[in-house]
Amino acid sequence: MRIERIELRVTELPVRLKRTFSSGSYDTGPADQLLGKPVVLKIHAEGVTGIAQIRPISPGHFVADTVHSVIGAIKDIYGPLLIGRRICDLEAIDGLLTSRLAGNPAARALIDIALHDALGKALGVPVHDLIGGRANAVIPLEWSVSLYDDPAQMVADARRAVEEFGIRVLCLKAAGKGGWRADVANFELVRKAIGPDIMIGVDPNTGWTAADTVSALHALRDMDVGYCEQPVERANLKAMSAIRAKAGGVPIMADESLFTLQDAARIVDAEAADVFCIKLYKVGGLTPARKIAAVGEAHGIGINCGGLAVASQLEAAAAAHFCASVPAARTFGAAEFVFGVGVMGDDPLIADGAMRIVDGAVAVPTGPGLGLTVDEAALERMTLQKLDVTA
Repeated sequence: MRIERIELRVTELPVRLKRTFSSGSYDTGPADQLLGKPVVLKIHAEGVTGIAQIRPISPGHFVADTVHSVIGAIKDIYGPLLIGRRICDLEAIDGLLTSRLAGNPAARALIDIALHDALGKALGVPVHDLIGGRANAVIPLEWSVSLYDDPAQMVADARRAVEEFGIRVLCLKAAGKGGWRADVANFELVRKAIGPDIMIGVDPNTGWTAADTVSALHALRDMDVGYCEQPVERANLKAMSAIRAKAGGVPIMADESLFTLQDAARIVDAEAADVFCIKLYKVGGLTPARKIAAVGEAHGIGINCGGLAVASQLEAAAAAHFCASVPAARTFGAAEFVFGVGVMGDDPLIADGAMRIVDGAVAVPTGPGLGLTVDEAALERMTLQKLDVTA
């Protein structure tokens, strides 16, 4: 089946989300503003339509893509290259796009996921059957707790995750205004509120120094800190390695340091991490995600699936299929896409197949492709901008 037409839409979100990190803000923006909104891509190929949705998370965070750069890359460069290509030629397409415009992982993720959705629909199988099969039928979820000026809000957020949704893994944002000691105090409040049975990690989003990190982890050791995610600047693998050597067994997770397969190799060479945080919008989709996971497997590095998937069942479903393909023994913690599976309300774009949280986890969709049915009338209603790419 050959690609005939590419359809692009910027879509409104049913709610606005604002969060604070040490490295910036996370804001989906006011209604009707394109910046901060998700992009839907449809690939039409001889009677089969593959779909994907990704929200570029910049400006305000560490990934360079914006909604405008994603639209521009696909409209002007990637889209025309795809016309006439077979939907099954994933590797050839990936190489072609890299040769014409490297980078742009959010745009590449849209294309890669939509191709997998189309191929799954054409073959009548779920996406996870295309990338290794279903090693996990149920995916445990992690809840990321934003930084707040009032620590009581962090406690309330953590309690909601555990008590309302049964979440068993929390990640507390860190490196706020009060320095690492304030982060330790926040952690202590949350730990006391939710008890000893919940894994709690910390994520300074590159906001700590190496010395801060070692001091904080030593202070947190008696409170059973579960892991530390990307404490220092992304390129400073030497510091990551030094922290890991002094962390007292606390796993160190690489997030901002990990965009590409080559990044994964550099992290391995530097002995800089125990865990890879793989986000589909950050690495360019399922195809590179599987390769990075293989590097992790070869070196005993755990795999964590990141990305909030704010109010997007489509983005969450792509992550769920990836998680399903990685055996539980090679995963670490839980998947982060909880914000896409109902905690912010129903996704109006989905007519059937929406994932629901049960006891802190979701079942992986088993229908063809991503396993979700889109409400076309709702998609039309939620569209802020639309354009087509044809031959």
